[in-house]
Amino acid sequence: MVTTLSQSQARRIALAAQGFLDKPHEAPTMRTLNRTVERTGVLQVDSVNVLQRAHFMPLYSRMGAYDVDLLARASAGKPRRLVEYWAHVQALMPVELWPVMRHRMASYRTQKHKWWGSEVSEALIANLMAEIKDRGASTARDLDDGLPRSKENWGWNWSATRRALDYLYMVGEVAIAGRNSQFEISYDLPERVLPPEVLAAPTPTLDEANRELVRRAARSHGVATARCLSDYYRMRLQPGAGNRATQGAIQDLLDEGELEPVRIEGWNRPAYLHRDARRPRKVGARSLLSPFDPVVWLRERTEKLFDFHYRIEIYTPAPKRQFGYYVLPFLLGEEIVGRVDLKADRQSGRLVVKAAYTEPHAPLETAEELSAELVRLAGWLGMDSLTVEPRGDLAPLLRS
Repeated sequence: MVTTLSQSQARRIALAAQGFLDKPHEAPTMRTLNRTVERTGVLQVDSVNVLQRAHFMPLYSRMGAYDVDLLARASAGKPRRLVEYWAHVQALMPVELWPVMRHRMASYRTQKHKWWGSEVSEALIANLMAEIKDRGASTARDLDDGLPRSKENWGWNWSATRRALDYLYMVGEVAIAGRNSQFEISYDLPERVLPPEVLAAPTPTLDEANRELVRRAARSHGVATARCLSDYYRMRLQPGAGNRATQGAIQDLLDEGELEPVRIEGWNRPAYLHRDARRPRKVGARSLLSPFDPVVWLRERTEKLFDFHYRIEIYTPAPKRQFGYYVLPFLLGEEIVGRVDLKADRQSGRLVVKAAYTEPHAPLETAEELSAELVRLAGWLGMDSLTVEPRGDLAPLLRS
C-alpha cells in the first residue's frame, strides 16, 4: 500500500526538511550555518541588492539575525566550506560537490562555441590562464583589454574576456575565489581555491553523480515529485540527464530503501518521501522568504504545497507589475499568508515597505506577526526605521 499524505502533511515535511523546524541559536555560529546549508543544499547567488544579496537571505529566514561574516568565512576562508558553481543556477555549494559536478563541467566543454561564441579563442583562453596563474585571483575587469562594455540588455553584453572567463569557470579550469565590494567575480586556479582533498577526490561515474544529486535534492525537499528532484540541481544540465537520469536515480534510491513512494492529496504525479524526513505535527515558522529561496524555486511545487501563485516581477516593466519589484512571501506557521514588496534605503537608513498584501487564508494575526518580522529584519539589515507606503490591503495594518 502506498502511503497517502495530505497537503498539510507534505507542506510540514517540506518545511522541516528546509530547516524551519530547527531550534534557533541565541547567536548563530558556524555550526548553525553548516546545519542550515545542509538543509538547503545550495544558496542561490544573484546580483540584485535592493534588499539584501540573495545568498544571505535563506540563512536569515532559517537562522534569524546572524553575522554575515559567517558566510564570508565559509565561502572564502580556510578551510573553505562553500564554493560558487552552476549547481542550481549560480549558487554557493559545499566544496565536496565539486567532483560530482565534473560531468556537468565536461558537458559545457563540448558546447563551447554554442554558448560562448567563436570569439572565445584558444589563444585568449591560454593568455587568461597564464595571467591568472601569474597574478592570482583576478576579476574580468583586471584582465580585460580596457575596452568599454555595452550596458544594453540588462548588462549581459559581455566582453570577450568576460565570456572566456565564464567558459573557464563552467568547465572547471578556474574557480571563483570570491567577490569584491562591487560584486564582481574574482577567478583563480582551482588549486588555490579548493581544498586539496576535494581536487584529489575521484570523479564518480555519471550514474553515481546523478544518484548523489537526487539524494541531496530528496533530503532538502523531504517529499517531492521527480520534477521537483530534477529541478533542484538542474539535472537536465548534465549529459544524459534530465527526466531519464532522474528516474533512474530515483529507482536506485527506491531499491535501496532511501526513498519511499507516496501519494499527496491534490497532486497528480507520483511523489517520493526521503527516509530521514521528519514528519512534524506543527511548524511554527515566521519568516520572510527571498524570491530566490529554495522553498519557492519551482513555482508548480509552491502552488501545490501552499496554494500560492508566485512570480518574480523584477524584469517586468513597472506598469505591468501586479505586486511589486522585489516581493518576498511571508511564511507564518506552515502557510504562506502574505507578500511584501521591500526595499532597503541605505542612504536614509530605512526599510521601506513599498506594498503588502494578504493571501485569502491569512489569519487575523498576520499584520501583527509581519510587523514584528519587519522590525527584526530591519535590525539585521542595520536600518534605523521602518516606513510603510499605503499600497496593498495589508499595508494600512502594519506598524511603522
